[in-house]
Amino acid sequence: MAEEVKKSNEQEKAEEKKADEKSEVSDVLKKKKAKKIKKQVLKGKANIKCTYNNTIISISDMSGGILGWASSGLLGFKGAKKATPYAATQVVGDVAEKVKKYGVHDLEVYVKGVGSGREASIRALANKGFELILIKDLTPIPHNGCRPKKPRRV
Repeated sequence: MAEEVKKSNEQEKAEEKKADEKSEVSDVLKKKKAKKIKKQVLKGKANIKCTYNNTIISISDMSGGILGWASSGLLGFKGAKKATPYAATQVVGDVAEKVKKYGVHDLEVYVKGVGSGREASIRALANKGFELILIKDLTPIPHNGCRPKKPRRV
C-alpha cells in the first residue's frame, strides 16, 4: 500500500513538471508574438560612395544608425557595369524601398569618390520622393600627397 502511494506521488510530481514545462514554452511563445515597433525617422543621412568600380549607398538616421544600404555588386551587376550611372539609379531604388518603412523624408546627402554614378544617384534620390536638404562632397583630396616616382633615365 505504501509503495502504491509513493508511485502515485511520483507520478503526480512528474505530471506537475510536464505542466510547468508546457507553461514555460507557452510563455516563451507569447513573448515572441509581441510585435516589434518600428521607429519612425523623418530626417536622415545618405552616404554615397562612388568609385571607379562600384557604387555603395547607405541611409542612416541622424545619429548614424544604418537603416538600409545597397551596392551595385549586391544587385547583381558584374565587372565594369557596376560603376555605371544606370547601376547607381538601381541602387538608389533598392535602398529607397528598404528605408520606406521607416518613414524617412528629408535627407542630407554626403558624396565621396569620383565615379560616374555620383550625379545619377543624387538625381535618383530626388526623383524617389526624398527632399534633399544638403548635398556635400567629402571626396578626399591630397595636399601634395605621396612622393612621385623618380624620372626614368633613358
